Amino acid sequence: MTDPVRSISYGGGVQSTALLVLAAQGRIDFPLFVFANVGNDSERAATLRYVEEHAKPYAAQHGIELVEVQRIRRDGDTETLWGRLTRPGSRSLPIPVRMSNGAPGTRSCTADFKIKVVGKEMKRRGASKTNRATIGIGISVDEIHRANNRITEPHEQIVYPLLDLGLRRIDCQRIIREAGLPVPPKSSCFFCPFHRPETWHDMRRQEPEEFEKACQLEELLNKRRDELGKDHVYLTRFNRPLRDAIPDGVDLLPMFDESGGLCDSGWCMT
Repeated sequence: MTDPVRSISYGGGVQSTALLVLAAQGRIDFPLFVFANVGNDSERAATLRYVEEHAKPYAAQHGIELVEVQRIRRDGDTETLWGRLTRPGSRSLPIPVRMSNGAPGTRSCTADFKIKVVGKEMKRRGASKTNRATIGIGISVDEIHRANNRITEPHEQIVYPLLDLGLRRIDCQRIIREAGLPVPPKSSCFFCPFHRPETWHDMRRQEPEEFEKACQLEELLNKRRDELGKDHVYLTRFNRPLRDAIPDGVDLLPMFDESGGLCDSGWCMT
């Protein structure tokens, strides 16, 4: 039997980058970090740049293996989340779009493009039901509500190193800075419906191309729903198109933000 695999699910964000630094410092025992890239056409460009320009070189410098994996279909082709959403004739809605009442719909994006992809890599490395891999998730104390102890795959067990160390997001930022690394931007798909309104506003101002692509995706989804005679769906909770919900050039008041806009699994936005 091979030694059990110990890996961090690396998302390219603040918490999982802090875990990378802690591993480099020997404060946690995780020699492997796995970045499940949902697609170069799906992840925020700033996150992909951070992984390439900072995370991978830092990992290599400190003898940590940081591997990037993607979803591979049975025919051998790589599938991206954007590709699934925009495939001609597709009726798939794997992201938690907001329904007409503002509530998020069901989603399969995290399971299909994060959990299963990391799980497949763990099995490739020898993980099994009798030799389970330990997967560390980057949830900090201030987001403890996102943590759960469910085993997402039968050959894995989930742990939360930041919770064990009592670290908050602000602590993670400090750890990253003290290691000489820039603090990464929040990681996510650029079209994720869990974005807070303030995040959408910043994207419209700072990454207009990504904002425009998100608007076009929303329009495509609703064009298909028109053809099926179904209600429209949205990428925000405001029951109106993204272009109208997030006005250009208007500063948002702090109260405009919402507190619960995070994927609750911890596999995304870390």
